[in-house]
Amino acid sequence: MTDLYILTEFSLLGLLSSAVTALIAISFVLVFKGTRVVNFAVGEVMMLGAYLYYTGAVMLKLPPVVALVFALVGIAVACALLERLILRPLSGQPTIAILMATIGIASFVHGGVEIAWGQDPLETPALLPRMPLNLGEVMIPGAAIGNFLVSAVLIAVLLAFFRYSRIGIALRATASDPVTAATLGIDVRASQRLTWILSGSIGTVAGVLIVSSGGLSPALASTALSVFAVIILGGLDSIAGAILASLVIGWVESITVGYVGGKVRDVLPYLVVLAILVVRPYGLYGSRDIERL
Repeated sequence: MTDLYILTEFSLLGLLSSAVTALIAISFVLVFKGTRVVNFAVGEVMMLGAYLYYTGAVMLKLPPVVALVFALVGIAVACALLERLILRPLSGQPTIAILMATIGIASFVHGGVEIAWGQDPLETPALLPRMPLNLGEVMIPGAAIGNFLVSAVLIAVLLAFFRYSRIGIALRATASDPVTAATLGIDVRASQRLTWILSGSIGTVAGVLIVSSGGLSPALASTALSVFAVIILGGLDSIAGAILASLVIGWVESITVGYVGGKVRDVLPYLVVLAILVVRPYGLYGSRDIERL
């Protein structure tokens, strides 16, 4: 295979895989935009959603799509309860208190998952067909294409929801200025609760797409940690930045694996982030007055 084909194949793989990364990054960004808190429980909620999908698809023998709906409903209920019982009582408290609460939620969910499902890797049925696509000498796995299409459609629907729907506009208003939103009759608490539910649901879809291409274990939660480079690069409060940064980091990681090796993959994206942040310390699309934690 020539260098051009190698570059093409790894570039396509990197860009296709970046769509799932973008979903995880958006899950972070939604909570930060709505509450100004970095949610360290994103990975664990994503993992819980994947285990609920496994429960529906394997234990309850539901069709994969129905199992995904089952997981989304379960995550929506879980996020609503967490927001009502833990996060809402902390409203008005210092940001660090809520941040630590998300770390506590992450530990609680992680431990609960290990107790309920164990630590051994589990096999989950594929959500999408896995037929590969051959483009001459370039071979693209079917899972990568399917994951990209699902992620792209979900992101497009989400952007349209925030731009055109009344609920989406209310969420944007609450994220921009909660006090003014409240004076205009918007239920700020309901908007923040919906933000947590949307974040958990998007993370669940990302988790299901990941485990559909591989095994499921509690280690899935650590996948979200690698996305911090993306959200810092894109800007903690920017969905557009999260999407663009995912494409950049995904391409860099894939090219690194193709030409250098797997171990350098974990380091090079952060070097790229540092280089860009020297010029734009608030990220590609982040607000200049953003509060860093």
